Amino acid sequence: MADQVQMTEVPVVDVPNVVPQAQKPPVVTVVAAKEPPMIPESDEQPDESVEALETKKSDAVTNGAAAAADDNEKVPQSGSYKEESTRVADLIDNEKKAVEQLKVLVGEALDKHEFFGSAIPQQQQQQEPKPEEEAETKDQSPQEESIDQVESGDTKEKAIEDDGAKTVEAIEDTVVPASSSVQPEQPPEAKADAVSEDQGKDANKVFPQEISIWGIPLLADERSDVILLKFLRARDFKVKEAFAMLQNTIRWRKEFGIDELVEQDLGDDLDKVVFMHGSDKQGHPVCYNVFGEFQNKELYQKTFSDEDKRQNFLRWRIQFLEKSIRKLDFSPGGICTIVQINDLKNSPGLTKWELRQATKQALQLLQDNYPEFVARQVFINVPWWYLAVNKMISPFLTQRTRSKFVFAGPSKTAETLLRYIAAEQVPVKYGGLSKDGEFATTDAVIEENVKPAVKHTVEFPVTEACYLTWEVRVVGWDVSYGAEFMPSGEDSYTIIIQKSKKVGCSEEEVVCNNFKAGEPGKVVLTIDNPTSKKKKLLYRLKTMPTSD
Repeated sequence: MADQVQMTEVPVVDVPNVVPQAQKPPVVTVVAAKEPPMIPESDEQPDESVEALETKKSDAVTNGAAAAADDNEKVPQSGSYKEESTRVADLIDNEKKAVEQLKVLVGEALDKHEFFGSAIPQQQQQQEPKPEEEAETKDQSPQEESIDQVESGDTKEKAIEDDGAKTVEAIEDTVVPASSSVQPEQPPEAKADAVSEDQGKDANKVFPQEISIWGIPLLADERSDVILLKFLRARDFKVKEAFAMLQNTIRWRKEFGIDELVEQDLGDDLDKVVFMHGSDKQGHPVCYNVFGEFQNKELYQKTFSDEDKRQNFLRWRIQFLEKSIRKLDFSPGGICTIVQINDLKNSPGLTKWELRQATKQALQLLQDNYPEFVARQVFINVPWWYLAVNKMISPFLTQRTRSKFVFAGPSKTAETLLRYIAAEQVPVKYGGLSKDGEFATTDAVIEENVKPAVKHTVEFPVTEACYLTWEVRVVGWDVSYGAEFMPSGEDSYTIIIQKSKKVGCSEEEVVCNNFKAGEPGKVVLTIDNPTSKKKKLLYRLKTMPTSD
C-alpha cells in the first residue's frame, strides 16, 4: 500500500493510480438520495473542467436511474486489465531508456542532497585569513625585518653563520646519489601527520544521500527499479514529471513523518472498515473497504466529528496502507500491487459532509504519493445511483483505468468475487468459505455448477474406517440439501447424515457436517435445484483415520 489506497476512497480510501499533480480531480456532487464514495482516481486526469461535468450531471443520473430500473442486474463488467511487467528487461526500448534517464536524475539528486530541497550541508573547512588580515600581515613584515637589523653585532654575526650553515645543509640535501632511487623513509611523526591529513579530507568529503521509500533504498538494487517504474507509469513515462513526482513524494513522507507513523499505535476501532484478507488467484493481497460500517453513528462521530478526528483518521488510513505496502514483493516479477474490494452496501448518504471532507483529503494524498498500487478495483453491492455516477465519469477515464474496474450488483457480488478470488480466500459474508474454524485458507475449495431443475450429487469415497468433516455452500442457496452414508456391504443399511432440507436464499450460510464411518462405502451429498437458474456449489473435505 499505494500504491492507489488509493482507491475509491473513503470512507475508506483505496490505493490510487496516480493523477498528475498539476491537476485536481473533479469534485462531483450527485443529486440523489445517497452520495457515492469518491470514484477511484484515474491514471490520467480528465481534461474537462468541474463546471462542464456539473452540466452533464443531471442527465447522467436520470439516465442511470432509468437503466437500473429496467434491469438492476445489468451491471457493467470490465476487468480486462492485464498487469504490466515489473522487469526492466521486458520493457520496450523507449521505456527502458526512460528508466535509465530517471535513474541518472535520481543519482544526481542523491549526490547533491537535493531531495529535500536543501543545499549540500556546508563542510567544516580550515579557517583562512581574511583579505584585511593578509594585508595587515604584509604590512608588518618589513617592520620585523628592520627590528632584526637593529640587533647587536654578535647576534647579527650569529644569524649570518646560521644562515650560511642552513644554506650548505640545504645544498647537501639536494645532492642525491645517481645510483639511488629509493626515497628516505619518513619518521613516525611525519607518517602520523600524513594520516591525519587524509582523515581530514575524508571528513570533509560529501557522501551521497541515502533515501528509502516503502523500506526500499533508492538505487540500491533491482527493487528500486520497480519503484521507479511505478512513478514513470503514473506519468506516462515522462521522465522529468516522474522525477518531480518522486521528489515531492519523498519530501511529503519526511514532512508527514511516515517512518515514525508506521510504528505508532493508533488503535483498532476501524478494523472492520478497512482490512486485508487473503489473496486473489494471481497472488495479490486483497483489501476490503466496507463503507457501510460508517452507518454506525457512534463510530462516525468518533472518526469524523471534528478536524482533529478527521486528521487522525487520515493518519490511520495512511499507516494501514504503508504497513500493507511494506509486505509486498518489490523484486522484479514480484507481487507489488493490491486488489481493492469496495463494498458499497449501505454507503453513507449525501448529508455526510465530514466524511466527504476526510475523503477528499485522503484521496488527494493517495493520488499524489502512492502511484500504481492497484491491480484491480472491484465494486460490489453496487446500487443504481453509483452506476449513474460511473456512467458520467467513465468517458473521461483512460481505457487502461477503465479496464481495472469491475462492478457487481447485490445478487452478483459472490459470483464476481469468486471469478477473481478462490472461495477459500473469500470471507463468508461475501459468499466464500473463509472463516474461523476447522478449515484454513490453505484448504482448497472445489467449485461445481449445479444446473437448473436437476438433482446434483457429490460423492466422498470411504476405503477404511475414518472420521470425515466437510463444509458445503451453494451461492444464493434456494435449494434443498441432504447427506447420507452408503456402505459397500450388501447387508449394510444407508445412514442418513442430514435429512434433505431447503436452505433459503436469504440464509447465505455454510453447512458443516461430520461423520464417523466404521466401514468402506461413500458419503453422498445431494443438491436439489428446483429453480431456473444455475447455481455455484462450493465444498471441501477433511478425513482423519480412526482406530475403531
